[in-house]
Amino acid sequence: QVELVESGGGLVQPGGSLRLSCAASGSIFRINDMGWYRQAPGKQRELVAVITRGRTTNYADFVKGRFTISRDNAKNTVYLQMDSLKPEDTAVYYCNGKIRRASYSSVDSDYWGQGTQVTVSS
Repeated sequence: QVELVESGGGLVQPGGSLRLSCAASGSIFRINDMGWYRQAPGKQRELVAVITRGRTTNYADFVKGRFTISRDNAKNTVYLQMDSLKPEDTAVYYCNGKIRRASYSSVDSDYWGQGTQVTVSS
């Protein structure tokens, strides 16, 4: 069994900052790509940022220059530093991990956290 648990969401004023964390635990051999997605009310879930195991990063255009994704492979944890937050960043943020559960497996499976609410409002 594998579990991803997010933390760090909350209410922040426009222009403020938040740092999200997501820790994976359970039966894990290796975590490859890790990412953050978000879903606002009435909208589809969208990619925010992704980071490979080798720490290559990719960002959605709407967060470039404001958000930074990072990871600690030893802790099976991914972070999202969010600066210069805007009201349109309000959403539930989900972390995702492409996880290989055994050394003999060639398959990475998708696992999701339960989501953490980020609200940007004055």
